[in-house]
Amino acid sequence: MANAVIMPKAGITVESCIIGTWEKKVGDEVNVEDVLFTYETDKASFECESTAQGTLLEIFFEDGDEVPCLVNVCAIGTKGEDCSALRPDAANDTVEEAPQEKPEAPVVNIAETTAVQGSATAISPRAKKLAERAGIDASLATPTGPNGRIIERDVREIMNNATAKAVVQDAVPAKAVEVAEEYEDIKFSGIRRAISESMHKSLSTIAQLTHNTSFDASAILAYRKQLKAIGGDYAGITLGDIVLYAVSRTLLNHPDLNANMLDNNTIRRFKHVNLGVAVDTPRGLMVPTIFHADEMSLLEISKATKELAAQCREGNISPDKLSGGTFTVSNLGSLGVESFTPVINPPQTGILGVCNIVDKVRKGADGEIELYSAMGLSLTYDHRAVDGSPAARFQKELGENLENFTVLLAL
Repeated sequence: MANAVIMPKAGITVESCIIGTWEKKVGDEVNVEDVLFTYETDKASFECESTAQGTLLEIFFEDGDEVPCLVNVCAIGTKGEDCSALRPDAANDTVEEAPQEKPEAPVVNIAETTAVQGSATAISPRAKKLAERAGIDASLATPTGPNGRIIERDVREIMNNATAKAVVQDAVPAKAVEVAEEYEDIKFSGIRRAISESMHKSLSTIAQLTHNTSFDASAILAYRKQLKAIGGDYAGITLGDIVLYAVSRTLLNHPDLNANMLDNNTIRRFKHVNLGVAVDTPRGLMVPTIFHADEMSLLEISKATKELAAQCREGNISPDKLSGGTFTVSNLGSLGVESFTPVINPPQTGILGVCNIVDKVRKGADGEIELYSAMGLSLTYDHRAVDGSPAARFQKELGENLENFTVLLAL
């Protein structure tokens, strides 16, 4: 008996996933734990492994389709075995797939095609979806369903007919083809769609304000140079890691920034810092969480950051590591950004933007003008929870901690 492979439920809150790429095709032999296809949620991508052994009989959804969790995605069984009962909408197509003599493959007559196109011939939902995905005119198909209805197998028949394909291509005006070649429409991935919705919600519902400051980065630049000289794991510690460490300690004195807004009247303060770190990936922005960062050493934070970033870019990070943050840090300094307005990751009350290092001038102790290396910090905070002065005090303390970083390490 054929077995169905279902769309996994990757996380408690995940309701649907988008199929990435099929690694197997119909007719392939499949073993248990073979990768059948990749899929992505709104936060990460995964590989779906086969739960059955046999021949891949039918694929119910194609690349790019959004599929509800726990719904049958494909069927595996003995070659030639009927698996129609496992199709997700088998109940809807029971009537239209009633046993009948299969007609010979239709031969499309170009003269007849013009009359057929644009007609109101009934078509099943599955047949319509298949035609849209294949980019063909379903009205070219010869209906074999009940009451002259076009069903899925009719569309597949027309897809396999070379003459029909030529007719469809010839029917497209040359001007339309030329215009279409000037642009490309890209449908948002699950992750991109989630980012879009989250950022829109954030800016629409939160009273956000941004402060831009800078501090003397000479001390952390010198310390970073010492770490590189030591070598080993210490050589991998970056300026960004140093900022994360300082943030994790400074936030403990500013609980309203290490918090979540539950509603317009309630704020939840956290006793530990669960630090979100913005990571750029090929699929879009992801924000994994370093839990209890305030209890970790500088080296531990550095290793955790690299491990989480690698998992995000490889697409195998657990959804549990992409939530639970109490404050977020976004670093664009390596891209030359001098200041920016980071958008808060709800329900958090603050996010820190780390900027690049630029040379600035100041009056030295002897009254002479001197150059120093200044790093910019951009803090966006939720004005419902935090006022301007407390936010500025956090930035001031953070800057002082970074300017005296070795002292901070000793505390």
